[in-house]
Amino acid sequence: MIKLFGFGRNLGLIDASPFVVKVHAFLKVAKLPYKTVSGAQNLGKSPKGKLPFIVDGEKTIGDSQLIIEYLSNKYTIDLDEHLDQQQKACSYLITKSLDENLYWCLVWSRWQHEATWQEVKNSFFKGIPFPLSKIVPKIVRKKTLKALQAQGIGRHQEAEIISIADQTFSALSVLLGDQKYFHGETISLLDISAYAFLSSLIDSKLNNELCVKARSYPNLIDYCQRFQKKYFPV
Repeated sequence: MIKLFGFGRNLGLIDASPFVVKVHAFLKVAKLPYKTVSGAQNLGKSPKGKLPFIVDGEKTIGDSQLIIEYLSNKYTIDLDEHLDQQQKACSYLITKSLDENLYWCLVWSRWQHEATWQEVKNSFFKGIPFPLSKIVPKIVRKKTLKALQAQGIGRHQEAEIISIADQTFSALSVLLGDQKYFHGETISLLDISAYAFLSSLIDSKLNNELCVKARSYPNLIDYCQRFQKKYFPV
């Protein structure tokens, strides 16, 4: 059976990482049996030093996109078979926008936003014994803030970051419209990524400005609820 290594449930989410949620969603939609192995200690076992990764028999695969490509090829799954070439190309570019743009807005909202950071710290580092409980969060946060600065999002003002993210929310809302999925009545790979990122904000127990902005689009809320009810029923 496929083993999916992730962080585990946190912040009211299936997993704290949208990239782990993306693989969860793919496995559910593809109806592939799997089990989860949760915990930050999985980072030390990862072939790329990040989560998620999967173990499938003798194979260990890291990175959500490479995992989905591997599973699609091995198990002959094509969630985009109903799309034409132009739709596939647009879906790929939108997915990369979520991976490389919205993701960093999400990271900022959890790690740099001061009010949210306190809640994130209590959730992510719960159970760590003293004195590590005082040291580890500071080290991890410092490393994350450095990454935010290097990527560029961390250099912006809060209002600018909210605006950047809102342009993505607005575009997704327009693309979705009143459809069931982003390409109509049939789910596609774009939905796997869109749900993973939208859910990380809309369904989070956090109530920072970024989450509130994501929740200002009724059709995106309905989309997450439909997806969750079908593939991740409580």
